[in-house]
Amino acid sequence: MPKKIAKNKLTHFDAKGNAVMVDVSAKASTVREAVAKGSVYMEAATLRLIKTRKVKKGDVLAVAQLAGITAAKRTPDMIPLCHPIALTSVAVDLECDAKAKAVRITATCKVTGQTGVEMEALTAVSAAALTVYDMCKSADRAMRISDIRLVKKSGGKSGIFVQK
Repeated sequence: MPKKIAKNKLTHFDAKGNAVMVDVSAKASTVREAVAKGSVYMEAATLRLIKTRKVKKGDVLAVAQLAGITAAKRTPDMIPLCHPIALTSVAVDLECDAKAKAVRITATCKVTGQTGVEMEALTAVSAAALTVYDMCKSADRAMRISDIRLVKKSGGKSGIFVQK
């Protein structure tokens, strides 16, 4: 079972309440992995355009995949207290789910280091979802980005987290 953070024990604030980057210099380097997921819900016709590669802006799934990978690598530029890390792997997978009328996105990030890669995985999913929206908004402005969440984390002192 994952450790619970005690109330008033947020790690990104010092004793005076100032924002700080957590000092990870004393932590051991370990192999760390994080998996995040999310979805973009849309009209069935929009999903068909994506699947048949008939969206005017191009191959939505390929562009969104590249956007997710790029975003993972740029995470510390967007999240102020996130450590810059040397990612060893980023995979972003997009799948069309006709029944749910959605594009399902999964990002897996890996590193051997002193801090985890949860933010990179979540950022990858977010950027991929935003790219799907951007490329398809002329066909479907009612699309909905939803369910972005961490589903798995491993490595480091806190052990394995799996969301059911």
